Amino acid sequence: MLDMKWIRQNAGQVQEAARCKGIAVSVAELIEVDDRRRELLAETERLRQERNRLSAAVGKTGGRGQAREQARALNRAIAELEEQLEEATRRHKELLLLVPNVVSPDTPVGTGDADNVEVRRSGEPPAFAFEPLDHVALGERLGLLDLTRGVKTGGSRSYYLRGAGVKLHRAVQQLALDVLEREGFTLLDVPLLVREEALYSTGFFPLGRDQTYALEDGDRWLVGTSEAPLVAYYAGETVDLAEPVRLAAASACFRSEVGSAGRDVRGLYRVHQFAKVEQVVLCQADAELSERLLQHITANAERILELLELPYRVMAVCTGDMSQKTYKQYDIETWMPSRGSYGETHSSSNLHDFQARRCGIRYRDADGKLQYAHTLNNTAVASPRILIPLLEVHQQEDGSVRIPKALQPYMHGLERLE
Repeated sequence: MLDMKWIRQNAGQVQEAARCKGIAVSVAELIEVDDRRRELLAETERLRQERNRLSAAVGKTGGRGQAREQARALNRAIAELEEQLEEATRRHKELLLLVPNVVSPDTPVGTGDADNVEVRRSGEPPAFAFEPLDHVALGERLGLLDLTRGVKTGGSRSYYLRGAGVKLHRAVQQLALDVLEREGFTLLDVPLLVREEALYSTGFFPLGRDQTYALEDGDRWLVGTSEAPLVAYYAGETVDLAEPVRLAAASACFRSEVGSAGRDVRGLYRVHQFAKVEQVVLCQADAELSERLLQHITANAERILELLELPYRVMAVCTGDMSQKTYKQYDIETWMPSRGSYGETHSSSNLHDFQARRCGIRYRDADGKLQYAHTLNNTAVASPRILIPLLEVHQQEDGSVRIPKALQPYMHGLERLE
């Protein structure tokens, strides 16, 4: 969240960020409610002090009927004010949780992913001398994938991976973890069930509730990314950030995909359950430092795609395609022959101190003063979506699929899927 004082000083900028991100919140109403909350708090405290003085006086004199009646009247007035204060505080919190992060000056302005701007690209899409198959046909022919039984068992957007398909799925994750460990990331195995507070504090609620699966007890949710438990690991703590803290996790992820009916229904592109290797970085509140770290974690993801020998492009994400919590974002799109285009496979975000304020993650600066950290996150790899370009780009005319050299050690030396 943003600091309330900062919101007051930059109300127009904050309201514009809400408009660009399509978030229905009135900054003017928030300020008005905050004013009302402060007035009620001050008046409540004044009456409480008056009651305390009256109680002390009654205690000394033994108290008469008039003093007792004054005490009763004060108690009634305080109770009424406390009720109004509670409602104002509730509304203030409700509005504050909807306020979006502002965006970086170099973020493109736009309404959706069609307005994202290409920053760079690497590799050339393959030119096949034969009619290429899509990943579903390849996966079924090679015994890697069973969508029919997946739907039978789990419903729509469900799948089974089989045999070498499972090995490939796990191989890309382990490759990504090894790359990140060499870059100084600490690996964690994280909770997949988290409390509601963890999703509010990391900025996934309230706007992402419809994308998240809840358990019946009402206070535990399945994570859609390990970003939530990785950031929440330090919630409410003062962290030593003399050097950036780098965390990574490979985890299962679950998303309801509400609102995506009819989109990408074939194959593995948009499914309810998947696995993801996530990078999370915490650093001091230095805009230049967190920008360098954003470039670094994006480069880590690019390095993994280069090891997988896949063509890709990096996109600067526009205002209308960004989440509430994001200050600056890149998406990486990988070439998918069956789509005849690039498809999103990775995302990198710099959140500045927006997420840390919600989580209460602070550090002490050079003067010993407490400051909120900057947080960043990136998808190092997500599977089975990454299997789409892996199978399609590396398919051969004889129907086999070549395994990139960097993956072969994780596939017990296997060079082809046949």
